[in-house]
Amino acid sequence: MSKRDYYEILGVDRNVDAKALKSAYRKLAMKFHPDQNPGDDAAEAQFKEVGEAYAILSDPEKKAAYDRFGHAAFENGMGGGGGGGPFGGADPGDIFENIFSQVFGGGGRRRAGPARGSDLRYDMSITLEEAFAGKSTSISVPTAVDCKTCDGSGAKPGTRPEMCGTCAGQGKVRAQQGFFTMERTCVTCSGRGKVISSPCSTCHGGGAVREERELEINVPAGVESGMRIRLAGEGEAGERGGPRGDLYIFIDVEEHDIFERDGTNLYCRTPVPMTTAALGGEIEIPTMSGARARVTIPEGAQTGRKLRLRGKGMPNVHGGSMGDLYIEVFVETPRKMTARQKEILREFADCSGEGCNPESDGFLGRIKRFWDDLTDVDETRPN
Repeated sequence: MSKRDYYEILGVDRNVDAKALKSAYRKLAMKFHPDQNPGDDAAEAQFKEVGEAYAILSDPEKKAAYDRFGHAAFENGMGGGGGGGPFGGADPGDIFENIFSQVFGGGGRRRAGPARGSDLRYDMSITLEEAFAGKSTSISVPTAVDCKTCDGSGAKPGTRPEMCGTCAGQGKVRAQQGFFTMERTCVTCSGRGKVISSPCSTCHGGGAVREERELEINVPAGVESGMRIRLAGEGEAGERGGPRGDLYIFIDVEEHDIFERDGTNLYCRTPVPMTTAALGGEIEIPTMSGARARVTIPEGAQTGRKLRLRGKGMPNVHGGSMGDLYIEVFVETPRKMTARQKEILREFADCSGEGCNPESDGFLGRIKRFWDDLTDVDETRPN
């Protein structure tokens, strides 16, 4: 597959100045950076493509060679690049690490100094009542904490980490390869810039130990399943005094025996006696606040009829108005009737006039028309 034109990749013309070129590159680098697009292979490929284009066009000598020979200037060893394309076989991320750190404040690449601690996940299950009112609780989280023996430095008490002699404390080493100055993570100190000659006996030089931590958690009212709460700096301790990661609490709201939830609205499927549905009346239902609400059932209510109680649903986690509570009527047919009850129902059926059961009458009418249509078709068919 032929490579795309570098100017086309960055969306600039051939007379672009250095400032406009850098501005175009930064916008695209921000757009396709792996930290902005986790797990997106296509974005990662475009990110590398953008970086490669900028590496060539931002260097006057390489730009002149590209303008004259195109991509061929960096193939088959032309230009003394050491082979393997414009990167000489190196990881383009190492070449552009300094540039990306300016754009993203460090991004996902390791810079010199102690590494940041890992983020932690904690799964919390709560009831619908707790989601309605909010909840304050304590949780126990197994995590890495700063070693108390060495105060997180990783060095034996009385000693301290020393500057790495290989990278002079920079965490990176540089090497010249043709046109390029290659910058790689120092293998002696793993990019930390410091080495420990006398490691702490408790943490063995890591600066952190495993421990259970008790944390107070405030779950806001209105949370839903799938939401997460971020506690900054409550994750794993950083290596050798590095900054702590974050703790993410993922919420799961349990199913309820009475209510079903949809966002801030609640639904309650309520059985209503046939007589109440026919004659109308009142029923009493609970609300999430613990109060009781009286609901008027209109005369002739059918199964599936929804009645709304405004403001009796769930709170909005971001503030604002409350959701609504919907009562869905389910007409219950009586069972295990006495002989007298059956007699009364038969009398009612005998005296039921036209219009008493409009849905049944309408359905029977549609059935009759359907049969009539079939009869007409049969009569028109030839014998």
